[in-house]
Amino acid sequence: MEPTHPHFRDLLRLSVAIVLGDWQHLRELRRSAEPDRSWREAALQTHLFAGFPRLVEAFGVLAEEGGLGAPDPDELAPSRSEEAEIEAGFAFFETVYGHRAPCVRAMLAGYHPDWARWVLGHAYGRVLTRTGISPAERELLAVVCLAALDQSRQLAGHARGAVRAGAQPEQLVAAVDAVADLLDPAVLERTRMVLGAFGVEE
Repeated sequence: MEPTHPHFRDLLRLSVAIVLGDWQHLRELRRSAEPDRSWREAALQTHLFAGFPRLVEAFGVLAEEGGLGAPDPDELAPSRSEEAEIEAGFAFFETVYGHRAPCVRAMLAGYHPDWARWVLGHAYGRVLTRTGISPAERELLAVVCLAALDQSRQLAGHARGAVRAGAQPEQLVAAVDAVADLLDPAVLERTRMVLGAFGVEE
């Protein structure tokens, strides 16, 4: 899988800057780029990892630097039923988690049944299945966000998911390398250990 966007490195760094609240770096990224749909998609996706408050702040910072441009008409998600979103989310969830998908779904439902529906319907069915950037690219963005947050278990799951979605193992390493200077050194070391644990290493 080759990232389809010519400036995919910027999307990786955009995602980590938002997740970490590194507003100075976010400003610098925006000043050196002409954002397109892939920027908007990457930014929208970060709320799954950083939460709504962090993304609201990020959009404010980006707006001060010129914003991300107006969405194209075909960018706006058509209205779908909750069941349709869950169905779409279920399919991508299966791709990401493979044979472990039933166990992970059961775990989520065990925490709270509505939580499982939110994860499948919103995170997977409404956000991660959007067009604009490929599924493999979305998973690589998830990997660097989870690395920045030092969430090793979810990092491992989404690293495997990126490969299942079409990324090459070496692209996982390249994605982390692209944001290495933004990460705490101890977090970076743990990230590399996680990737190395299932054969993805430098």
